[in-house]
Amino acid sequence: MSNNSVMDWKEVLKNRLSASKKVEKMEEEKKEEEMALFTKNYMEWKGGGKRDYSYNNIPRFYYRLPAEDDVLQQKLREESRAVFLQRKSRELLDNEELQNLWFLLDKHQTPPMIGEEAMINYDNFLKVGEKAGAKCMQFFTARVFAKLLHSDPYGRISIMQFFNYVMRKVWLHQTRIGLSLYDVAGQGYLRESDLENYILELIPTLPQLDGLEKSFYSFYVCTAVRKIKIQDILACSFLDDLLELRDEELSKESQESNWFSAPSALRVYGQYLNLDKDHNGMLSKEELSRYGTGTFTNVFLDQVYQECLTYDGEMDYKTYLDFVLALENRKEPAALQYIFKLLDIENKGYLNVFTLNYFFRAIQEQMKLHGQEQVSFQDVKDEIFDMVKPKDPCKITLQDLVNSSQGDTVTSILIDLNGFWTYENREVLVANDNDSSADLDDT
Repeated sequence: MSNNSVMDWKEVLKNRLSASKKVEKMEEEKKEEEMALFTKNYMEWKGGGKRDYSYNNIPRFYYRLPAEDDVLQQKLREESRAVFLQRKSRELLDNEELQNLWFLLDKHQTPPMIGEEAMINYDNFLKVGEKAGAKCMQFFTARVFAKLLHSDPYGRISIMQFFNYVMRKVWLHQTRIGLSLYDVAGQGYLRESDLENYILELIPTLPQLDGLEKSFYSFYVCTAVRKIKIQDILACSFLDDLLELRDEELSKESQESNWFSAPSALRVYGQYLNLDKDHNGMLSKEELSRYGTGTFTNVFLDQVYQECLTYDGEMDYKTYLDFVLALENRKEPAALQYIFKLLDIENKGYLNVFTLNYFFRAIQEQMKLHGQEQVSFQDVKDEIFDMVKPKDPCKITLQDLVNSSQGDTVTSILIDLNGFWTYENREVLVANDNDSSADLDDT
């Protein structure tokens, strides 16, 4: 082989090698570029890159719930909530710690006493807080002391009032934790089924319900429950009324006025059975028309059956309970909301003159049937607007009714002949009551 041929082969090999290195270098550069791009995007995604400041300041507010078929995530969430509630429960004062707190408060009382009531000033209040332990620190603040400070000339608060305040706070937290255990969805409210389970397990612990037969439990639970937020349960008298049934010496009057008592539940259920003339377990419009004094207008009852849940035109026990609750508590905002929805036939969110006339015409028809003297709608309309004093002089909203504190009177005038008659003759009825009281005083 000639020297020229050897030289040609060497050149070819050098060129090939050089080209190969260039390709490798290009590949490495590509990989480096890809890694740099990946790192940049990853750091931005993780929050390490440059981002808009407003975005950084917005906290995360949405956590997606695991899918129902994601058993592992559902179980993890359930266990996490259970651990969280256990931890919160351990943070509460137990009976021994409450007794120790009472002992410290009594030991640091500040004389003189007011009658038999021991008092404590702010300095001693802080001393007790230091000795009571970490769990109690949340109660020993200037805010709490100021909240309980009334008109004591020495600037002291009642030890008993403070201790009751602590007891009430502990009870509220314990109750919230207990209710949260029944919050299967973990969304801060109890569904109807959740609350049913809570009430059902609570029944054996309430002495006032000892006389209930187990066959009536399901009807009792229906009477007591609806979907409700846990915070709403704690804020209203729901639990106070329910747990009042633990009192074995509860008076008959208190039981009759307590919606959750056995006599009250049996009364409502007995009314339902008496109205159900065909004994099919449901109430037709004709059967419901005999409710109370039997003087509800047909127009109003038509709206009830049009707006409320019915089955083939008949009302079941749960829908009946909503109806009874609203009519027996017409002063309450929730009851007014129920009735307002029935009166708002145009779904406009307010009642106008046309709506008032529509319902009052039915009252006038009933008055005619009973041979009563007719009353002018214009007079009634003017009285209603004078009572409510709405923001808009031509419209009455639900909030107007609530704010006026006359919602129960206005709704009674529009839906019930007996309610209208009571309003129309209110001065005569008051005079009769006064005469009766005077007669009793004379005797």
